[in-house]
Amino acid sequence: MPRILIIEDNADLAFGLRNNLEIEGYTVEVADDGHKGLARARATRPSLIVLDLMIPGLDGYRVLRTLREENYDMPVLILSARGEEGDKVRGFGLGADDYVTKPFGLLELLARIQALLRRGRTSESAETSGYRIGDIRIDTRDHLVYRADEPVELTQTEYDLLIALARRKGGVASRQELLKEVWGHQHEVLTRTVDSHVAELRRKIEENPAHPKHLLTIRRMGYRLKD
Repeated sequence: MPRILIIEDNADLAFGLRNNLEIEGYTVEVADDGHKGLARARATRPSLIVLDLMIPGLDGYRVLRTLREENYDMPVLILSARGEEGDKVRGFGLGADDYVTKPFGLLELLARIQALLRRGRTSESAETSGYRIGDIRIDTRDHLVYRADEPVELTQTEYDLLIALARRKGGVASRQELLKEVWGHQHEVLTRTVDSHVAELRRKIEENPAHPKHLLTIRRMGYRLKD
């Protein structure tokens, strides 16, 4: 399920956007200043960012510049009251994928977001048929996993968990996010279920599970896969 990060300091606007995007089926997070937004983008690597330019802390231009300099390639849609041609040219020059001026039509904004996400999925499927993390190789076409070129036998849940982490390309996934993505809405599943599956996954893919190199615990946040 696509995950959208809204970086917007207008609480009413952010609430309305989040509400409508969640109705459309997206997972949505909101950050109300540039520093928080940049931190969340680094940690969670969302599928798409909706970015205001006039936000406290780091302004939107600096957030966008930093993301592109650090090679984060998720689509960024600028949503701003600054509608001058120069503002748009600067935004696109820094790596924005689209630019919508406030006030805006909700249906048009949703259509633009859907178009950007479709473009991103097409690009991703064209570029890769799997993932490589150190000596771990994931073949997503055949649902096979290898460590040091030796096949690794995973259960379906372990495979889904590994993919959920690999998709973040080094970003952190919280236990709640993994529960939602891997186990869906099964009420009997608890956060410790994630921990036990991570432990078993480590046993299978790490050379030394007691001192993992790739499947790391990020204290108070969750888990990430490190190359």
